[in-house]
Amino acid sequence: MNKKEQKVNSIGVIDILNEEFNDFEEQVEKFRKGEWNPVDFMAFRLRHGVYGQRQPDVHMLRIKAPFGGLSADQLDVLGDVAEKYAPLKKGHITTRENFQFHHIPLKDTPDILRLIGEVGLSTREACGNTVRNVTGCFMAGVCDTEPFDVTPYAAAYARYFVRHPFTQALPRKIKTAFSDCEKDCSIVSIHDVGFIPKLRNGAKGFQMVVGGGTSIMPRIAPVLYEFVSADEYLKITEAVLRVFHCSDELRKNRMKARIKFLIDKIGIDEFRDMVELELKEPWAQKSFDPSPLLFIDDEEKDAPSLDGKFSKINMTDGYKEWLSTNVDAQRQKGYKVVTVKVPLGDLNPNQFRQLANISRKYAGGRARITQQQNLAFRWVPEGALGEVWSSLKLIGLADDGAHTITDVVSCPGTDSCKMGITSSMGLGNAMREIVSQDSLKNDPLIKKMHVKMSGCPNGCGQHHIADIGFHGAVAKAPGGQVPAYEVFIGGSYQDSTRIGLRTKTKIPAKMVPSAVNAMLIFYRDNRNEGEEFTDFVDRTGLEAFDDVLGGFKNLPELNKETITTYIDWNRSVKYQLERGEGECAV
Repeated sequence: MNKKEQKVNSIGVIDILNEEFNDFEEQVEKFRKGEWNPVDFMAFRLRHGVYGQRQPDVHMLRIKAPFGGLSADQLDVLGDVAEKYAPLKKGHITTRENFQFHHIPLKDTPDILRLIGEVGLSTREACGNTVRNVTGCFMAGVCDTEPFDVTPYAAAYARYFVRHPFTQALPRKIKTAFSDCEKDCSIVSIHDVGFIPKLRNGAKGFQMVVGGGTSIMPRIAPVLYEFVSADEYLKITEAVLRVFHCSDELRKNRMKARIKFLIDKIGIDEFRDMVELELKEPWAQKSFDPSPLLFIDDEEKDAPSLDGKFSKINMTDGYKEWLSTNVDAQRQKGYKVVTVKVPLGDLNPNQFRQLANISRKYAGGRARITQQQNLAFRWVPEGALGEVWSSLKLIGLADDGAHTITDVVSCPGTDSCKMGITSSMGLGNAMREIVSQDSLKNDPLIKKMHVKMSGCPNGCGQHHIADIGFHGAVAKAPGGQVPAYEVFIGGSYQDSTRIGLRTKTKIPAKMVPSAVNAMLIFYRDNRNEGEEFTDFVDRTGLEAFDDVLGGFKNLPELNKETITTYIDWNRSVKYQLERGEGECAV
């Protein structure tokens, strides 16, 4: 059977191949019968987006949304997955614009792959040492400062490298982002490969950066080329991946096998020389015109009419605040972009389905998810905003504060991840309460700050680029181990990306909200007129913050009064570090 005959459909970005589902189901059955080596099978299932959890015999299923794009039909099916297959009845939006469903028995995964495939969704290469989901800006195509819409090119990139022979067993994963303008809303700076659109003499192209990342060695990606033409960006990326693929030295230590380690070692200039040498090879002499792969979707054609009869609602304070924080103008006159603030990225089945209905009625049957774990509707007529807000209120998703300090970001942490050290989701919920105090969230300079947390140093919650960020740690106390967090301050991802500075103080998990409250009050009471947090950090230095945090780091003796310090958020038993072997480096 050839590839064309294998296609179930092409309504999504990634081709859906029925034969892959059949093969995956067959291999799952062989593994369950003991006919697969577990390590080899792990690598196989990871390429199909099935990731092992810290809990035995269940898995996380990761579904890709290239450039964050979704259709209403896809939202409906995601609701079906949450209801029928996820024991916790929810799906989770990640900072990589994926959906994750947890606690899935392996035997159910083939059925889910077929179900989502019917609407053009894929898990292919969502995990493993592959080119992961390609992220994009939710404003792409409607932004008034973009040189051109990068959406078709981000999709072409995803199509080109999925199932590519050089992307199935790289030394480590490759994360890619496409921003739509100089503001770099997609944070290409922390990606392995990133693109910012440029026009040169009327020709489309990209500034291309390579070698960014967070985790144990955070790096801002250096510029590989100031301008790569749209006709050659795929070729040059393949050259980068071929150089990376042949870096056998990196394969000796998978924990240090990301492309940033190679570039940090040899420098971007020598790496560029290696890329240009690779471009002289025979494979690179053909045309790499992306036109056949471009994803062309005329969203404007399906946009609701501006002349629609929409209900008016009263301009309450809550509605006014939502308009000011969750609604942005499109460059297309009369239309708005609505950001739906999704608390910690979790959606239940009813919310999925009602979001699908809202999408059909007010947004041309489409939506985009964002790197801040939210969902955005584009092409919403300005006159329909009241109805959209009212519809969101009915499903608990009309909170204001998108893009503000109350829009807290967290990875799943020890709820499911093998690498998790702490319950970052539990802390996230507690943090949302602290930063939602009127005295803090209504302060104009505090309001524009961001708080992010990860359950381990790997940075899935993007804590390195938050104004205040945390990653999970463990502290030794007189009564045993205590869940704790390392503290980062002064990071940023808006306008320019900046890695936060790590303080010297490790804070017990249960004290973190109070510590954040103290840091924000310290900033509010001691800043100069109009001084933003990052500038305040630079002026006062880390020592000043360590002094503020000093009162929260004490680890008490274990007794009835202090037992809560020894118990993590959302847990009921005394903390004990249980960290498994992660599968990211397999």
